[in-house]
Amino acid sequence: MTYISLHTGLRYDYQIFMATVHNISYLLGALNDIGIFVFAISGAMRGVRHQLDIFGILVLAVVTAVSGGILRDLLIGAIPPQSIAHWHGIAIAVLAGLLVFFFHRIFERLQHPVLVFDAAGLGLFAATGTQKALQYGLSPEMAAILGMMSGIGGGMVRDVLTAQVPVVLQSEIYASAALGGAILVLAGEFFQLPAWLSVLLGATFTFVLRSLALYRHWSLPRPR
Repeated sequence: MTYISLHTGLRYDYQIFMATVHNISYLLGALNDIGIFVFAISGAMRGVRHQLDIFGILVLAVVTAVSGGILRDLLIGAIPPQSIAHWHGIAIAVLAGLLVFFFHRIFERLQHPVLVFDAAGLGLFAATGTQKALQYGLSPEMAAILGMMSGIGGGMVRDVLTAQVPVVLQSEIYASAALGGAILVLAGEFFQLPAWLSVLLGATFTFVLRSLALYRHWSLPRPR
């Protein structure tokens, strides 16, 4: 009787654990798709402003959307990267690029549309990248760094392809905002908050800090 009860209890605990892992993975996947969409919009809008044709706009949308996630997955050993193993990530980026190509005047009505969508993608990728790194067993310090790198990767590729100095190499608050969001995800894990809440708090913090820095012209100090 004792053995049966113990076996039943372990089986029940295992089922709860697997359900929790599945829910976290579903959440990260959904937020990652949203990040792909908004980053793709920022890349496509940059293409519109540089007068690229439809193919160039779609290429810029895709590489902006998936570069950070590919870098993240390669560094944590998630091979092949999610954006390559599953077609829907690239499909989302292509869809966002087509929407911008045909309706870019609507997106232009937003003030600084590239920067707004870039800030949203930065926050989502930084937070989900940190959470995924923790799932793969990285230390909290390295998970935060990887989350930051996941957030800034797409924007760096976009800037390089459009012959601009990457924002992360300038004095603007960009990588530091991503790192702040990643640290907030770690804080949520430390205080045992639900994973979805930690990710949302981290992504929101990065987005708000980046947006405030743009609006108020905050920047990091430069050498005199």
